Amino acid sequence: MRSIGLDVHRDFCEVAIFDSGGRRRRGRVASTSENLQLFAQSLAPDDRVALEVTGNAWEIARILKPHVARVIVVSPGDSGIRQARAKTDRLDALALAKLLAAGSLDAIWVPDERTRVMRRRLARRGQLVVARTRVKNEVHAVLMRRLKGRPPASDLFGVKGRKWLAEQILAVEERETVDAGLRQIAFLDSEIAEVKRLIALDALAWPDVKRLMTVPGVNVIVAATFLAAVGDIGRFASSRKLVGYLGLDPKVRQSGESAAKHGHISKQGSATGRHALVEASWSAVRQPGPLRAFYQRVRARRGHQIAIVAAARKLACLFWCMLTRGRTTPTASRR
Repeated sequence: MRSIGLDVHRDFCEVAIFDSGGRRRRGRVASTSENLQLFAQSLAPDDRVALEVTGNAWEIARILKPHVARVIVVSPGDSGIRQARAKTDRLDALALAKLLAAGSLDAIWVPDERTRVMRRRLARRGQLVVARTRVKNEVHAVLMRRLKGRPPASDLFGVKGRKWLAEQILAVEERETVDAGLRQIAFLDSEIAEVKRLIALDALAWPDVKRLMTVPGVNVIVAATFLAAVGDIGRFASSRKLVGYLGLDPKVRQSGESAAKHGHISKQGSATGRHALVEASWSAVRQPGPLRAFYQRVRARRGHQIAIVAAARKLACLFWCMLTRGRTTPTASRR
């Protein structure tokens, strides 16, 4: 059985092969489907391969997986290679191979095809929303430069706000900026609507999405984002494990005989899943129910910001119960 480390780049993969006799071999494979297929066919069924997660790591892992015993994708922060004094492509690949042979690598979870597709669509929607926000800020900047004050409508880009915007007298170059911005916003709105339709079409055929949507304040985007970030809920033995994965667990500091001190949340793990839960909490705490009562109790003692994060953590525990036990909101909420 051989341990193989791949240092992955956009155009090539540096390969280091470490066998049970301590012998080492090195080489380089072009990062194309054809070359990686040929490389995969040259491997033995009992070989193991390790590579760090990068933009093309999942596709490389998919190509190699049918030909070897195991493909391990690891986080760059967990391998310790970043902190090495001497760092080259060859040394990085060899370090991965040695760590794999020693059993010192912790693999990250590889998403299945459905989860991978959902993640890409949600990421595309997020990029489009960010682009739209940037364009809207440019239009607001024009109004501020020209001392136009606040628009009469809360949404400058709604019907009333656009009518007011069209009536404003602006310099030629500023009007060009505003008109171009409105055209871009219209285009981005249509793209966001289309990708949201695709997300909803796939998500509503996912029983767990429908189950999570029974919670007040949880829409299809929040439910799909959470499931895409978490993947198989069976990976988490307890709700505490899930909370830690989402980075909603508080930091703990303790040394010697001193008492443990709890600080802010760790923010380690899936940022997208954490943000989705916080977003859902903003809506959930406005509606009557156990989560609102919990939020109000914490807010009275610790303030709004800590209370909303605590509500997100409570929501994560509720989701874990619902998904692992196959229940919907009424039964899960009483626990």
